[in-house]
Amino acid sequence: MVGDPGVRTPLQGGLPPIDAVVGPVVEIACDESGFSGTNLLHSNAPVITHASVDLAVDEAVGLITALRSGFRFSPHEFKSGQFLRGPGAADALEWFLGALRGRASVHLVDKEFFLVTRIVDLLLTEPSYAAGTRLAPDHRPAALALYRAGRSAGSDWGAFLAAFVDLVRTKRRHPDHRTVQRFFEARDALARTGLGTRAAAVLDGLGPARVWSVVTRLDNEDRSIPPPLEPLLPALAETVLTWSGGQRQVLVTHDEQSALTADRLTRLQRALADHGAAPAAGTVGALPVGVSPLAGLVMVDSRDDPRVQVADLLAGVARRSPEIRNDALLQPLLSPTSLHDPEG
Repeated sequence: MVGDPGVRTPLQGGLPPIDAVVGPVVEIACDESGFSGTNLLHSNAPVITHASVDLAVDEAVGLITALRSGFRFSPHEFKSGQFLRGPGAADALEWFLGALRGRASVHLVDKEFFLVTRIVDLLLTEPSYAAGTRLAPDHRPAALALYRAGRSAGSDWGAFLAAFVDLVRTKRRHPDHRTVQRFFEARDALARTGLGTRAAAVLDGLGPARVWSVVTRLDNEDRSIPPPLEPLLPALAETVLTWSGGQRQVLVTHDEQSALTADRLTRLQRALADHGAAPAAGTVGALPVGVSPLAGLVMVDSRDDPRVQVADLLAGVARRSPEIRNDALLQPLLSPTSLHDPEG
């Protein structure tokens, strides 16, 4: 029946594990907060937080039950907004984050910085699903130099980022010369503001032939290129790498996300296997060469999985923290490889 709240649409996406896992495996539950699709510049949430927890179902139920005993939450699920506004929220938050220490991780993505890394990773080198993660660090200094210099350039900086977003949107039917032209006009206007040698070198490297080649591939639906405006994929990759530690595979249970299609997850799984470092001689328990740390990803409805509800609450709490990078309670849970300016 259309409109019946009791009727659910089938879950989409995911990559259920088909083959047996290799060696030890850890199962984590994940959710995000602040995801705004491709709307990265005009969102009320400047960051995305991707939270993961290593909890058994009964442990998650116990945690939620303990929180509900002092607060009036929804009978099925509760959100960070009402949690943080509730009476005694400070004490409850301290208890909640303390209970998760060593059992949870939060990966932070600054959306604007993500866009800058995408400009460098897509237009200055061969696009890869490893881009935006610790597996592809070579171009991060260039992105950081452009990001720091550009933020002082006023409206020309915003116009440049907006032109890049328009350039790589994949909903067009054919390559559009006007979007390419506007991108280079915005690049040239930004360069005239005097960004300094390192940032200027990045802008100079954005050649028309290379840019046009990437845009054409995107418009031809070349799936070997990671979706340019989807930060959730590198966030998931970093989450998997964190929990794997190079020694075990990771099975992910995730709240449904349209960005996590089977094709993209398969490519990400392969990239994590191909870019994995060979274990050091004598290393005990290291994953064999060529084995991906991502064992699989199963989509669930968060209403049905208390572990995902805990991850959702953690992600929301972290995103809403005004001092997320310096919050003493959150610091033990914040991933050191989060995608943001380390000095920002």
